[in-house]
Amino acid sequence: MARPVFPFAAIVGQEDMKLAMLIAAVDQGVGGVLVFGDRGTGKSTTVRALAALLPPMEVAESCRYNCDPGAPDAWCAACRESSPARRGVTAPVPVVDLPLGATEDRVVGALDLEQALTAQRKVFEPGLLARANRGFLYIDEVNLLEDHLVDLLLDVAASGENVVEREGLSIRHPARFVLIGSGNPEEGELRPQLLDRFGLSVDVRTPGDLPTRIEVVRRRDRFERDPDGFAEAWREQQGQLRQDIAVGRARLASVETPDNALEQAARLCMALGTDGLRGELTLIRTARALAALEGDSRVSHTHLRRLAPMVLSHRLRRNPLDEASASTRVARAVEELFGA
Repeated sequence: MARPVFPFAAIVGQEDMKLAMLIAAVDQGVGGVLVFGDRGTGKSTTVRALAALLPPMEVAESCRYNCDPGAPDAWCAACRESSPARRGVTAPVPVVDLPLGATEDRVVGALDLEQALTAQRKVFEPGLLARANRGFLYIDEVNLLEDHLVDLLLDVAASGENVVEREGLSIRHPARFVLIGSGNPEEGELRPQLLDRFGLSVDVRTPGDLPTRIEVVRRRDRFERDPDGFAEAWREQQGQLRQDIAVGRARLASVETPDNALEQAARLCMALGTDGLRGELTLIRTARALAALEGDSRVSHTHLRRLAPMVLSHRLRRNPLDEASASTRVARAVEELFGA
């Protein structure tokens, strides 16, 4: 039996990081989550905990790309050609690690050499992008990712499809996933093109108060000594969070977005000088997901002001006349627009 993962509900503090992950779980179209901060602040632990928390999904039986039986427009070629249509089976939502040293073949897929040598057949061996379809792709130390892999991810993220044409193969398959990246800002910055693809960006810091640090150590120590017992103690809270995600997904389409919320989002982005319209679009989409998660029927200024720092801080251009940090500039604009 697999060792339990540290429960999401038991993670102490880091409320912004946990909220960003839950929003991405409710609406996978928000554009992913970037977590920057100190080492040892629970970034990887939170991602692993999210994977264990997510409600299972329905996939086409025997499909190598996790196709949704209820969405034929997004099927892979094998699912489209199967007759009768493949039945649906329940499977866990994939959370796939993309290690820094991964080759391009491992990421996008390549020719199955064993089949080529033994059976003289050209068979495609799916890569990490295939496994991550309809799930999450996690990159630790994302700011150290090689440029050619960054370019590849940008292309796939924009199209939702992975195209492989090499060694006599011509393959297309769906590759829609939530990108989660973590890293330490001291080790370098992200390329602007990749940074802009993340819907939410969160800074995490080592807890500065004694009670929080003690509680973190206490819970981790209990988990290390008795993983099964610790997981059982948090089973009810985990079940409630899992239900909140499922209900939020079901409620998402019915959440109203009034015109005044659209106007406030646009005014905020104009005040901050964000490039393009992705800031407004992401702010509204994440606010709708937050409303659905919390049981609200419509987007309000409360949702917008809570999420503005996560959505907009990483989209601001440097201002040589303003030495304030991006998060401070967003907080200042939010206060001017929404009031204290």
